[in-house]
Amino acid sequence: MTLIFLPPGQHIRSIYREMKNNYYRSMETFKAPFKGRSLLNWIDWTPSEIETLLNLAFQVKAEAHRGEIHQRFLGKTIALIFEKRSTRTRSSFETAFGEEGGHPVFMSTNDIQLGGKESVKDTARVLGRMFSAIEFRGFKQEHVEQLAEFSGIPVINGLTDDFHPTQALADIMTLKESFEELKGLHLAYCGDGRNNVARSLMLICAKMGIDFSVYSPKELFPHKDIIEICKPFAEISRAKIQISDKIDVVKGADALYTDVWVSMGEENLKEQRIKLLSPFQINADLMNATGKPNTIFMHCLPAVKGQEVTEDVFESTASRVWDEAENRKHTIKAIMLGLI
Repeated sequence: MTLIFLPPGQHIRSIYREMKNNYYRSMETFKAPFKGRSLLNWIDWTPSEIETLLNLAFQVKAEAHRGEIHQRFLGKTIALIFEKRSTRTRSSFETAFGEEGGHPVFMSTNDIQLGGKESVKDTARVLGRMFSAIEFRGFKQEHVEQLAEFSGIPVINGLTDDFHPTQALADIMTLKESFEELKGLHLAYCGDGRNNVARSLMLICAKMGIDFSVYSPKELFPHKDIIEICKPFAEISRAKIQISDKIDVVKGADALYTDVWVSMGEENLKEQRIKLLSPFQINADLMNATGKPNTIFMHCLPAVKGQEVTEDVFESTASRVWDEAENRKHTIKAIMLGLI
């Protein structure tokens, strides 16, 4: 037990006030470079702005590995809205925000009225008066956009059917760790070229000057909308975008990337997808088809080994899946530090 002896005539409130002031003065001051901004996708982010978040992610990863403790979210709160289940996204947001002294509040569709009894617009206006930021992981891109439009606080897209921006940032962080330079790398996505991960990777690669290929059946080629969005960015960065059902498209790839063949909400298509995508499985032969001895394997997880990837590739020294998983946390912390 600690005893505090008050000097004659000094009131305990003044001592408490001084202790509090000293505490806040001792805390580092951190200025968010994009304070008040939302991250809904990477369309309106410049390469230099993405690079700023990437550098911040490397900084917080180094801090974590050194065991440093910071309180940059002290007094802040974030609403974590989850329509879809999650392991990495939820764990990353909750631990990253909590470690920095903030208070994350998890909200599933069983907990709030989002889009049901209460409109997304009205929910946004309520949460905007109570929280410092909102994370949304769900189905419709329009819902995360409405949250950003009407809440008045930063909103982060934790995943929608259209985009998965936090995953894409973790992926290019992993690429940079593996190859040091991003510009001029070749990333080949193998599988369902229409899904949110493929779309987000195409977008961020086009921005950052990374050649991006899709190896996919014609039925699952990326939609024209994302191709048209990415074209002007690729022209500026000189990134090449290729889409093909021929194996030659992976030649020269520095990384092969895949995702589950059956996305959430498409479980009724399982047998059809397995039959359609089996020729595009990442296995030893496909890894060798790149013609590069140091090609790495990437996956956003969770993985169904034996479907989109063979176990020998998943567990090989070429696999970077656990680095990607860890980097989800560091990039998400960087995004929150950048916006909040």
